[in-house]
Amino acid sequence: MQKKALLIGATGLTGEFVLKQLLEDADFSEITVLTRKSLNYTHPKLKEVIVNFDSLHTYNDIIKGDTVFCCLGTTIKKAGSQEAFKKVDFEYPLEVAKIAKLNGATSYILITATGASKDSMIFYSRTKGEVEAAIQALHFDALHVLRPALIIGDRKESRIGEGIARATAPLIDALMIGPFAKYKSIKAEQIAKAMVYYSKLNTKGVFIHENDELRKI
Repeated sequence: MQKKALLIGATGLTGEFVLKQLLEDADFSEITVLTRKSLNYTHPKLKEVIVNFDSLHTYNDIIKGDTVFCCLGTTIKKAGSQEAFKKVDFEYPLEVAKIAKLNGATSYILITATGASKDSMIFYSRTKGEVEAAIQALHFDALHVLRPALIIGDRKESRIGEGIARATAPLIDALMIGPFAKYKSIKAEQIAKAMVYYSKLNTKGVFIHENDELRKI
């Protein structure tokens, strides 16, 4: 039986790959994308919805699907403040989860980060851990949390720090052996592949997938 997907974060590096893979996947009949701006792309299976993420409650009748794919994410520098960062990485994913759950969604596929923990002293990692815990409390039939390390790929926007990290990633990855292997960089396309793969598993519960596992899918 074909499923309907709900995708947020489709304009991001990983989200673009998730959208492409879902559109090509025969197991999904419809992909609804919530986005701030048009994707400028058409496909028979694609349903694009331009939304104001600060007023998600006004789109209650649209935020629905069998499986939710959350690829939302930013940086504190790009967001401008910790408060703005938390809106994108915590409030929006959680609000979409709440509405979609009420509308019958049974599974949620979420990207956070290596080291995510609601008890972390680091704001970034703590926020990622808090959104994991908040969505887990909604009790989806299945919640898959992906915790990638450095995500590499060609971004539309320039992030100097990440650019340097990507350039040095091959050398650093070569040194990541044994217990440090889980910190190796990972391609955005690989994360997308893992998200779609996990969405098809006929399992129930909460599943945490660390970076080294994602690299093997």
